[in-house]
Parts: sequence; C-alpha cells; structure tokens
Amino acid sequence: MAAKKHSPSAVPSTRLAALNQGTVESRNLAEGLAIDQQQLLQHTVCHRLTSSQSAQVLQAAATLSDQGITRKIAGIATAIQQVLGPNKKAEATLQSLAQHPSDTVRSWAAYIVGRDPKLNLRDRLLAIRPLAADKHFGVREWAWMAVRPAIATEPLPAIGFLTPWVQEADPNLRRFTIEATRPRGVWCAHITQLKETPEPARVLLDPLCRDEARYVQDSVANWLNDASKSRPDWVQQLCKQWQARSPHPETERIVRRALRTLNKPRS
Repeated sequence: MAAKKHSPSAVPSTRLAALNQGTVESRNLAEGLAIDQQQLLQHTVCHRLTSSQSAQVLQAAATLSDQGITRKIAGIATAIQQVLGPNKKAEATLQSLAQHPSDTVRSWAAYIVGRDPKLNLRDRLLAIRPLAADKHFGVREWAWMAVRPAIATEPLPAIGFLTPWVQEADPNLRRFTIEATRPRGVWCAHITQLKETPEPARVLLDPLCRDEARYVQDSVANWLNDASKSRPDWVQQLCKQWQARSPHPETERIVRRALRTLNKPRS
C-alpha cells in the first residue's frame, strides 16, 4: 500500500537527507516526525563535543528511539545539557543551537533553556523569549511546553512576568503568554490553581479579547474552554462582559469558540 501523502514515510529521500543533516527546516509535522534525531545530532552537535560526550548523547538518543516526539526532544536536550555543564563553551553551544537552521535543533535549545535548573522562572522566560517568537511553528510549541512545568509550579508569578507580553506587537509572543498558562493545555500537566481559580489570568486575557490575529484568538478561546470545564460560571460571565464591552467580530469568534464545550448539545 502506498504511503500517505502527509505521513513520515512519504518524505522523499533527498528531502529526508537534508532534514537529517540539519540544513533545512521541517515544513510540517510529518517531516518533523521523519527526522532521525541521532543522525541530526551527529551532523549538528557532536562535532562540538568530546568523543566521550558525543557517545553519551548518542546513547541517550538511541534509548529514546521508540519514544514519541516530545520525549525525544526533551530527552536529547537533557543529555546535551548534562554533558556540557555550566561553562562558557556551553553558553556558546546553546547560542549556536538556538540560531541553527534546523527547527529540531532549535527545539532542543528550547528545552535546554526551559528546563535549566540554574535559572529562576523570570530568567527562564526571558531566555525562552526569542524561541517563543521563532518563525517556525514547531519551535514555538516546544518553547511553551519546555517552560510549562516551571509556570505550573509558580502560576501567579508567571502571570506577573508575562503580563507585559500581551502588549507585544509580535502575535507569537502574545499567543505564548496564553498557551503557556492554559489551565489544562495539551500534552502537558494541568495547572490546578488556574483550573479552580482562573480570575488572576484576566490580566492576560482581557487585553486580547479582540486580538486581530486568529492565532491568538484561538489560544484565548482554548484557554477559556479549558476553564469552562471547571469554572463554567466564570467563563460565561466573562464572555458576556466581553460581548457587551467589545462588540467586534474578533470578540464574537473568541466567545463562540470559548463556549463550544458548554454549548455542545447533550445526548
């Protein structure tokens, strides 16, 4: 049976070779899943390491070969971080990875920054900022997922640090503030405090109630849809306030999507 057009097995061999060498970015999820991350490590990182460090990182990647993409990205980033240690060479290597042509390599950098135990929450957010604004859709996702555990541990300080970001001209940064603080989120731990008490997040949500970017609108709506599963009363009231205060098409779209679970017909 022929491979499906958008499946990893359908990626042409010449294209896959370029992806594995780190000379091009993935164009879609199928290409990202098709990448052999051990090969990519050999082409992009191992030459910066000693032979023993290289062997350690490659061994870590090998043990992750049957894991999902999230575990692979996070595990390889952790292995790189462990062999480099805290020194100037490590800082130079991280900078190189964060600016690499390969989106997968930049994704490793996002996890190295987001899970860096030496950084407090404020410094992690500042360090992850360029990757949160990355031009590639995948890197932007890994950026918020990488720092999510730290945000989940300190949600209220995180909201305080992120509040200025909702005024940024870059919609990617505005969207990051919302996606990273979602009460439930996707493929990540829930933030119990915001599920039960979503009120503190209004400083992030209110300024975006009529955001012109659909990318941001969808994230705001998803945040509220998350909250509606534990605080339907609060979400309904907020949506009513937005509709009264901001009768715009953008607001209506957000509200409609935010209430999709509450308005779903029950059998």
